Amino acid sequence: MSDKPKKPQKLKARLPRGLADRSPAEIAATRRMIETIRGVYELYGFEPVETPAIEFTDALGKFLPDLDRPNEGVFSFQDDDEQWLSLRYDLTAPLARYVAENYDTLPKPYRSYREGYVFRNEKPGPGRFRQFMQFDADTVGSASPAADAEICMMAADAMEALGIPRGQYVVKVNNRKVLDGVMEAIGLGGDENAGRRLIVLRAIDKLDRLGVEGVRQLLGAGRKDESGDFTKGAGLTSDQIEKIAVFATLQSGQVVELEDVTNLSPNQRAKRGDILTFQSDDGDKSFFVESNKGVIDGLMTHFGNNPISRDGIQELQQIADLVNASGYKRDRIQIDSSVVRGLEYYTGPVFEVELLIETKDEKGRPVRFGSVGGGGRYDGLVSRFRGEPVPATGFSIGVSRLRAALDLIEGAKAQATTGPVVVTVFDRDRLADYQRMVKALRDAGIRAELYLGNPKNFGNQLKYADRRGSPCVVIQGSDERATGEVIVKDLILGAQIAAETDREVYLARQAEAKEREKSPESDLVEAVRAVLARHGLGG
Repeated sequence: MSDKPKKPQKLKARLPRGLADRSPAEIAATRRMIETIRGVYELYGFEPVETPAIEFTDALGKFLPDLDRPNEGVFSFQDDDEQWLSLRYDLTAPLARYVAENYDTLPKPYRSYREGYVFRNEKPGPGRFRQFMQFDADTVGSASPAADAEICMMAADAMEALGIPRGQYVVKVNNRKVLDGVMEAIGLGGDENAGRRLIVLRAIDKLDRLGVEGVRQLLGAGRKDESGDFTKGAGLTSDQIEKIAVFATLQSGQVVELEDVTNLSPNQRAKRGDILTFQSDDGDKSFFVESNKGVIDGLMTHFGNNPISRDGIQELQQIADLVNASGYKRDRIQIDSSVVRGLEYYTGPVFEVELLIETKDEKGRPVRFGSVGGGGRYDGLVSRFRGEPVPATGFSIGVSRLRAALDLIEGAKAQATTGPVVVTVFDRDRLADYQRMVKALRDAGIRAELYLGNPKNFGNQLKYADRRGSPCVVIQGSDERATGEVIVKDLILGAQIAAETDREVYLARQAEAKEREKSPESDLVEAVRAVLARHGLGG
């Protein structure tokens, strides 16, 4: 007896963790958002550039925070001549390669923007994806704090252009040199400690998520997370851990340095912001406000003794003066010592855009989105290729994350663009006639398609048009053909009438509605345009 042939195994359709498909609605919403951001970037004089998704691995460098992952967080492979290639993990490192390769022909300072997907070989989790979209803008070739200030102002303008009201976002600014000075003071200066400094930096960057105790573990031997995975720590001494922990706690933003405005007139005080009043035991009053100046003065008091830290604080002062002169107050751009940023290549000012609004997710749980973008100065990245100083600063918006935030802020998922007009098929032998109608609509600039499924069941054609989000369908049966007419059925109006719960209102609307109108075939374009105009649609 011969063996019965095995039934072929059906391939299971599945998606790897950390990746996501995108629907037409999501694509349409993302496209609109990108065009809005693009408009702001171009208003500031930035121009587009594109770089490939794959670069030589050594060109990208090793700057990611995921030291516990294979290839240090990068997807890499060897080509046929055994050179290592990697998928880009951000848009900044490829830009540095592009600028270095085209340095002599580019105008300098070189101002550019670009959007695209980036890839991280990270452990997937809530809010952590292996592929996501970023939209960057960078100025290469200027060491002026004015370039950093402009990036911050542009980020603020982009948020407001997207409909995020003032007071529901803030651009936070700090300087990595402040922390660099602290680490030098505890004996972590020099090239030999670069790896340990990076671990310290990334540990502090996780303060909000892990708390002070979690940061202490990462500064010491290491930390095991809830899944049992172990992350090796910086191996600092208890004294070093304590000093960094104190610094990290101060960085947490729980305490805000105040500016003393007691000596200003009442009118001048009112212009500075909300006044905090303190009264001494003998009745004397002092007046303070939260201000960028107060934060900078506090940084200088705590860390100004170290020359590296002092240099960073002075740069923050220049940025604060420039944005203030352009009318960007503390409610939009804040000097905030809690900003660290996890990437290694930042060398000076660093920025984050944080959404302040609290909303609820689909399960009704409170959600605060936090950071939706960030960046900073990276004066050493282009220099790796040229062997000479090339200052640069830039900013990246996390498109996917910001889009999700906007969906929740607006209270609903983004709506897809209107589907095409569908020309239905009553007679298979007349496909050429129906195709000619489709061509007439397209020639008039109206999105249209011919139904290409099985035309036997006309109800299925209408269901298809509904699923496509079509505003209307075009119908021509044998009777309409004999009279030279077509029927244009308004699907949007039909759905509105069908949703009416009051029967009398339903019947009245149905009687007066122009849901299904006949018109001469020669007037097809005008009839469809009338339906589109009824609902405020183009075409």
